Amino acid sequence: MIPWFVGSVVRNEGKKFLRFTGDVDLSQLSSEGETRGDRVSLYIHIPFCRTLCPFCCFNRYLFKEEQARSYFIDLRKEVDMYGALGFKFNDFYFGGGTPTVLMDELGDFIAYLRAKFDVRRISLETTPRELTPDTVAQLQTLGINRLSVGVQSFDNTLLKAMGRTLFKGEDSIEKLKLVQGKFDTVNVDLMFNFPTQTLEQFRSDVKIFKDMGIDQATFYPLMPSPHKMDALERKFRRVDTSREKRFYDIILHEVLDSGYKPATAWCFSRGDRMIDEYIIDYDDYIGVGAGSVGFLGGDFLVNSFSLEGYHNLVAQGKLPIVRMRRLSELEHCRYYMLTQFFGMGLNAESFRKRFGADIHSKLWAELIFFKMAGIIQERDGLISVSRRGMYPVGTMMKEFFASLNTLREYCIESGI
Repeated sequence: MIPWFVGSVVRNEGKKFLRFTGDVDLSQLSSEGETRGDRVSLYIHIPFCRTLCPFCCFNRYLFKEEQARSYFIDLRKEVDMYGALGFKFNDFYFGGGTPTVLMDELGDFIAYLRAKFDVRRISLETTPRELTPDTVAQLQTLGINRLSVGVQSFDNTLLKAMGRTLFKGEDSIEKLKLVQGKFDTVNVDLMFNFPTQTLEQFRSDVKIFKDMGIDQATFYPLMPSPHKMDALERKFRRVDTSREKRFYDIILHEVLDSGYKPATAWCFSRGDRMIDEYIIDYDDYIGVGAGSVGFLGGDFLVNSFSLEGYHNLVAQGKLPIVRMRRLSELEHCRYYMLTQFFGMGLNAESFRKRFGADIHSKLWAELIFFKMAGIIQERDGLISVSRRGMYPVGTMMKEFFASLNTLREYCIESGI
């Protein structure tokens, strides 16, 4: 009941994401950049894939080499615009799409970032299909700190249902052996509660991950946009969210109780590892590339999803931000609370520094509810998420991301 209630509240709030305005005011970006300095992370979206997974809601296009090479040129121009505004990035997160789809361009782009900024850490996503000994060696040379491999499942029947027919589970195992120990952090992405997925299949995926001794796993629930949900349910059956808790209990019992530490409600690591949730590590982040989303000082910023629209704006020397929404103070406080709880804890002093007020005065009703529900506990200024609270917090984050996916779907279908 509690997960359903908190999830429905976030789902209702998430409807506001479709109220982004086309009237974009970028007048504050320069001053924000100067005051925040290197406290802003940079997300870089590479939207090209060799095949398109039917469950993915991110902005992505079938790989065409000439188009991709032109895109990397535009990325440099966009990053240059932020550099001119005073932004100094240190942590970089490459997502997609498949960032490794064109390795020479990726390498040149990372070299460009290193020449322009004081690069501390780089997290990069890829797929098992992309990993070869040569590619792994190149990624090591490029100084990738965290490599995240989108496996989704090791079960061949499930992979086929997911539309991932070109790669088998045993192939993924071999590719993970190829990268383990080669980077500071190797993460494997695994999905749970796919329509045809059984608890036994998921338990087997978890066992393979543990037996291999992989540094980190991020377990994602299904978060489809409305049309993706309709398509999945037409092909399979109703997406049964009532099963979700049973999948999550496997994570708690088989992963958390085996010595892995929760970096987020979904991400579990051996020791301290880099994670890809820049929304937790950084209060503010900039997204570059077609279809990326940023958050700066209470403003959500949405880039053009259209490759043509993105290119045209950058070519004119304009930031490709086409939608934005300024959060109210209460919305901003709640968003901050949600992201920090997703990261397993909120520091009351950090809240005070960001908002100039005590969290107990700004969000007193929310804190009372979460404490009464057993979701959080507070001690010495740290409000931490309890074991009991991990699934409800994960449910809230799932609804938040599902709202973003609805926005993505709208922008893609509208050619924005």
